[in-house]
Amino acid sequence: MLTEVAEAVRLQEGPPGVRSVLRALRRLAPASTKDLSRATGLPVPIVAALGNELRRRGFVTTQRPSRLTEAGLELVAELGMDLSLDATCGTCDGRELVIPDVLDEAVRRLRALMESGPAADMAIDQSHCTAETKVRRVLALLAAGALPGGSLLLIGDDDLVSLAVAVVGDVLGGPIVERVTVVDISPDILDYIQKVSAGLGTRVETVRHDLRLPLPAELHERHDVAMTDPPYTAEGARLFLSRAVEGLRPGPAHSVFFSFGGKSPDEMLEVQREIMGLGLVTNGYIRNFNEYEGSGILGGVGFFQHLLTTTSTAPSQEGEFSGPLYTGDKRTRQREYTCVACDARLRVGPGARWTSVAALRADGCPSCGKGPFRPGRLVPAEDPAPPVAQPATPPEQAPGGQVPAPGGQAPPPAGSQAPATTAVVTPAPAAGAPAGRAHGWRPPTADDLAALTERARPYITRGADERDLPAIGRFEAEIARVSFGEDAIDDPARWASRLGRAMEKSKEGMIVADAPGGEPVGWCWVSINQNAMTGDRYANFRSLAVSPVDNRSDIAELLLTAGLEFCLANGITEVVGRVHVGNVPMRTVYRKFGFDPTSLSMKLFLPEGDSAR
Repeated sequence: MLTEVAEAVRLQEGPPGVRSVLRALRRLAPASTKDLSRATGLPVPIVAALGNELRRRGFVTTQRPSRLTEAGLELVAELGMDLSLDATCGTCDGRELVIPDVLDEAVRRLRALMESGPAADMAIDQSHCTAETKVRRVLALLAAGALPGGSLLLIGDDDLVSLAVAVVGDVLGGPIVERVTVVDISPDILDYIQKVSAGLGTRVETVRHDLRLPLPAELHERHDVAMTDPPYTAEGARLFLSRAVEGLRPGPAHSVFFSFGGKSPDEMLEVQREIMGLGLVTNGYIRNFNEYEGSGILGGVGFFQHLLTTTSTAPSQEGEFSGPLYTGDKRTRQREYTCVACDARLRVGPGARWTSVAALRADGCPSCGKGPFRPGRLVPAEDPAPPVAQPATPPEQAPGGQVPAPGGQAPPPAGSQAPATTAVVTPAPAAGAPAGRAHGWRPPTADDLAALTERARPYITRGADERDLPAIGRFEAEIARVSFGEDAIDDPARWASRLGRAMEKSKEGMIVADAPGGEPVGWCWVSINQNAMTGDRYANFRSLAVSPVDNRSDIAELLLTAGLEFCLANGITEVVGRVHVGNVPMRTVYRKFGFDPTSLSMKLFLPEGDSAR
């Protein structure tokens, strides 16, 4: 049975991986998919697929959070795994470090700094660690003797560890490091670090630099300790660790602190080979040390490794690096998915009709209109696709109508008048439509715009300003509750404060819909960003929301039109965003604008208690 389940989901870890999930279920029940992922080190989608297979065989309950059924408990006993001792430290939760009460203030201050800091760029594998993790990293430096004193080199710092070092020093009454040097490609991150650190008493130097290139000569062999949280690929680990080695003083016993996400045994073997190739040795390793706001596929956690230099330590990347670096760069294969309802086999990945499983779920099976989909083998993109199995009987009509649903990873919106029934949307990227379909969007003619304006009456669009912040705060707080559940930041005042700070920087791209003299019933926020690696500018639909008024679909079209006209006025040709898989009404609206739901780039959330469905 273990072998059958492992083969059904193409589990690289084989039967031992299935045993680990059963063991974790026995110990943690009731357990969410996220809990099981953290306990086993397996990615959330893999744990969800294993849960489905075990559920199909009657070993796991259909209710969530999951438990073992009577048959499952008998199986665990037969496998000799019915002993449920847990030796994990209840104080530190296995992380080996506990934040002392004196640093609670540091945690609070860092949370506030995170709220006003730069957003994570998922395209380059960014996912911000929590305020508690930042403080734990500083404590790890102190516990290892790397601090106080000396100089610290941070190879990339979207996690704002430099500010954590400065804030901890400020709370304790004085700097705990002589100098911190931050090397990062993002001007937003570096500017924010400079702005905040200026008043904290710690010397923080920032260097804007593309780490694909060797470190600047003035940074070579100048630092006592280094820390990095690189892209989660073997190439990313090698490059960032190599740059860290470039910046360390020569000789053995200098520390490198390395954060990374859990991978399969074969993938981790690649990473460990890169570490050994650099002449580094492992001095400590803590699973689940890092917690991230995001990184949902990895259960929101990653390991923390303390490495030491040796007499053999030397950079492994002497010159410029030009290969694939980020997770997205390495997606060269498609994965085959099987529709559970009709056994149709479908390809997902580069060059396929669906670039992500989230896009496949959004459309439903092209054969029967249903799902869910069971992950299968990885295949080269050039391999011929299998024929789609046809159902034996005509598929049932999929339900239609309004489907209130959460948006994507960016703070999605919700209605401010009746939160429980608000339709929540964030838009989709206009990229990669199937052959034969028109690309792009053109502004409506004067007649079309007049007709749309008439349908949306009495509501019109205008630029948002400070008077709209209470309503905007309610939009953002409700979507946070819908999207993130118990982890949501759902205080409207906090959202209003955060958006107020954003308005202080720029109100461009912030649009509301209201009746003259009334409160906003719609909210749209479009920001213009720049790809840090290519320099290309693109627009990001950060929020789009409409309250449940009678003509909300017309108001949504009006807001979307205003947002896209803003993009055109600024010379933008690429628009990026997200739409929830269940938000059928808004997907219909987007089709009108030329967005193609078969090739969406989407963020998949696996909610606790429902993610293995």
